[in-house]
Amino acid sequence: MFERFTDSARGVVAQAQVNARRLGHSYIGCEHLLLAAAGVDGPAGAALRDQGVTPERIEATLLSTIGPLSGLDKEALASIGIDLDAVRVKIEAEFGPDALTRALPAASQSRRPTWGKGPLAELKRRRRRRRTGNNAPHPTGPVGNAPLSPGSAPRGHIPFTPRAKKTLEISLREAVALHDSTIGAEHITLALLTPRDGTVPRILAALGVQPASVRTAILDRYRKAS
Repeated sequence: MFERFTDSARGVVAQAQVNARRLGHSYIGCEHLLLAAAGVDGPAGAALRDQGVTPERIEATLLSTIGPLSGLDKEALASIGIDLDAVRVKIEAEFGPDALTRALPAASQSRRPTWGKGPLAELKRRRRRRRTGNNAPHPTGPVGNAPLSPGSAPRGHIPFTPRAKKTLEISLREAVALHDSTIGAEHITLALLTPRDGTVPRILAALGVQPASVRTAILDRYRKAS
């Protein structure tokens, strides 16, 4: 499948890895792909940015879901047009109480990894290893798109989450549906708009954007550019 990726699609995937590493995440999720897609040239990136789904706002909203924000953080978000309290109301209205701070969406709670119960458990294990001098690596990375707290940049290979892999598979279907022989950034972005749960829908809900409207805008631009 990857041999059918255009330069723009390869650029999105490569930038997603850069985003994950920069944020200190040990996985590449759909949120990192969305962050990359919003920064590219072309119909997909332009449509996202026109609707307020900019790289800056995506990253700010993503970081706001990882943990509590200080007053300074709230001011920083407000400076780019994000009201944290409004974000919380929108997400909780869409996904239920405390959805903003939950590590996993409700729909994926049953798929938690067997090696622990989320980022907090992993953090505790790391602290215990430091105290005991046991630095043997443990499996890391979420199931689905569960965000982890940002930390130091991980080294080596960073794996895709199952949901991110599925998104790349869906991008092929999007290309076929549009009768395209290659997979571009537009097809990846359209695939990101498909799931009803996970981090991407939560980010879009926080920004007050409907996936269907973004999809329509991308397709309109793409058809005019073709």
